[in-house]
Amino acid sequence: MRFILNTGRTIVQGCHVEDKYSETYAGEVSTCRMNLLDMLELGVEEGEYVSVTCGSGSVVLKVVAAGEAIPCGSVFVPYGPYINHIMPEDTHSTGMPDFKSVVVVITPTTEPRKTLQDLIEDLGGRMYEIR
Repeated sequence: MRFILNTGRTIVQGCHVEDKYSETYAGEVSTCRMNLLDMLELGVEEGEYVSVTCGSGSVVLKVVAAGEAIPCGSVFVPYGPYINHIMPEDTHSTGMPDFKSVVVVITPTTEPRKTLQDLIEDLGGRMYEIR
């Protein structure tokens, strides 16, 4: 199904911004908040995984019911490595990619969500230890 993706920051994400390699931070930025009616139509339950596709590829995220806070046809994913991995590169000459109102395709999946380390390494990066 096609959805309108909006991204932004969350309180939990902000509380853990100094420890971006923590499980709490990674768990927060790898969730897709969706209206319960859309979840029913997709056939997914809270805590299951969905594949979100747009821009340069796909990423697997855990779906979370957002009640009526998210309108039908829209989803919210916090800024972070997971969603940034697939955002379209076009900046429309602004130097900043679109992070609001991006069309995505979401499908249920049994594929597991990648760890933050695996996601970064897939992009050619390397995890490092903070001393």
